[in-house]
Amino acid sequence: MLIRAPAILCASRAHGEHGAVVRLLTADHGLVAGYVAGARGRTLRPVLIPGNLVAAELTARTAGQLLSARLELITSRGPWLSEPLASAGIGWVTTLTAQSLPEGQPFPGIHGALEAVLDAICHAPSARGWARAVAAYEALLLQEIGYGHAQPPPAEEPWESLLARLDRQGLSLSKHLLADPRRDGMAARAILIERFKRIGGGAR
Repeated sequence: MLIRAPAILCASRAHGEHGAVVRLLTADHGLVAGYVAGARGRTLRPVLIPGNLVAAELTARTAGQLLSARLELITSRGPWLSEPLASAGIGWVTTLTAQSLPEGQPFPGIHGALEAVLDAICHAPSARGWARAVAAYEALLLQEIGYGHAQPPPAEEPWESLLARLDRQGLSLSKHLLADPRRDGMAARAILIERFKRIGGGAR
């Protein structure tokens, strides 16, 4: 098996003394897991940041074997990790994607939407702009995976109404997409929502 494709890095977990298991979202192959050798070295640490866009090459000698992954950085989200709101947003949307999508099943619409929401988090002029993008991405995931028909928020929805929408969607996400008690994916969302609520009506 050989896969060469641009991919969004959604999760990275240390494995063994020097490696990591990553989860990558590609347009044509969906969510793919792979092992990265030397992941803790100085060269690869900046590459293995969730949200990064990478050029991925994944290979396996036999069916069922964990793919071996080689990654090259295309676009880094590292500069935004020092900003509490942006860091929480990137952490949440990548965690949600890594934990809710089935592996090996293409979702090209979700891939494009994830890239768009990450760009919004990093470049939108205000928190309100990308908070709406996060809510729309959550609604898309729920719909694409088969749990209802949540509507994206309207363009001029008041901030308090948007927060209420996010609270309602959180119930659906915890019930349907992130219900596995072994993985507390909702913790990343709780951090983000708390930071949204701190800025309150002053968000623009």
